[in-house]
Amino acid sequence: MKIIDTLVERFKKEFDTNDSVEVFFAPGRVNLIGEHIDYNGGKVFPCALDFGTYAVVKKRKDKTFRMFSENFKSLGIVEFSLSDLCYKLSDDWANYPKGVIKTFLDSNFNIDFGFDILFFGNIPNGAGLSSSASIEVLTAVVLKHLFNLDISMVEMVKLSQKAENEFIGVNCGIMDQFSIGMGKKNHAILLDCNTLDYSYAPFILKDSSIIIANTNKRRGLGDSKYNERRSSCEEALSDLRNNGVKITSLCDMDNTSFEKYKHFIKSEEAQIRAQHAVTENYRVSEAMKSLKNGDLENFGSLMNQSHISLRDNYEVTGWELDSLVQAAWEEDGVIGSRMTGAGFGGCTVSLVKNNCIDNFVQNVGDKYKEKTGLEATFYIGNPGDGARKLGDF
Repeated sequence: MKIIDTLVERFKKEFDTNDSVEVFFAPGRVNLIGEHIDYNGGKVFPCALDFGTYAVVKKRKDKTFRMFSENFKSLGIVEFSLSDLCYKLSDDWANYPKGVIKTFLDSNFNIDFGFDILFFGNIPNGAGLSSSASIEVLTAVVLKHLFNLDISMVEMVKLSQKAENEFIGVNCGIMDQFSIGMGKKNHAILLDCNTLDYSYAPFILKDSSIIIANTNKRRGLGDSKYNERRSSCEEALSDLRNNGVKITSLCDMDNTSFEKYKHFIKSEEAQIRAQHAVTENYRVSEAMKSLKNGDLENFGSLMNQSHISLRDNYEVTGWELDSLVQAAWEEDGVIGSRMTGAGFGGCTVSLVKNNCIDNFVQNVGDKYKEKTGLEATFYIGNPGDGARKLGDF
């Protein structure tokens, strides 16, 4: 509770008030397995984390919103009104919550007053753990409680994604917002991003933890490379369908049928991209079974196989991610390790025995720096609950 007490005190000082406030939280998320298959009809397997973004809020009696972030103190309080909810470059990070407010209003929810709000996130910005989606879903939960809105978490997730797509202008999928909103302690979520069908799998780590390692490498090629990979998959799908294979997406195929029909894919590059999609989807279903059986060792093996496929078939890892994962694989107590997210930088996710964590962080960090010249940053987490109100203070 110490962090909450500190943030409440900071809010009261920043906004010059002694009134009672409400405190909310939304987690970060990590995708455990199932990379680059959501747009190929496959399923993802994320979990919410036990660290994320906090908000301290007090409703106002006028139409003004005042927002302050502990993560961007130098920008001071960002202020705007209910009648002027437009994207402004100068409002920087505050465009994310602003976009959610506008999206709720556009969906005919009654928001008739403004509020003062202080945000603090312990999710590293730009690390691929969804700090932007966390603040969006957090804002949605704030709106629901402050204005007594009749809205489900799934609808809040959809509106949060819509805000990022249409207000911010980033064409993200729904996995980030969904796993942040629908997270469940000690569980992972098997999610079909196209239908939003989902189920939970017990993710009991017992004597282990999730270690996220940030490469701290700036992404430069992400968008163009992503589009190339997606185009190759579309090409493979077209070749298969044109030759009578009755599928609507690559992930409609299992490994056996892919081997039977892959010769129809004309381009060798498109063939190996498709192979990743099909085999990764299989790994996701096997990962679900492993967790249900409490078999963390097999789950870890599937994580390793996922990284190898992303490295060799989809070619989205790069020197830095490969160096971090290779170093992880060499350490005692590592159950599994892989890149997570879009690739070309960002983070790895590893499952590590708790009694080996200190050595893991030290040794992997040293090897990575020696190889790349970069300092990795490590975060220890566990599967946590989704976005929620924490209480009145």
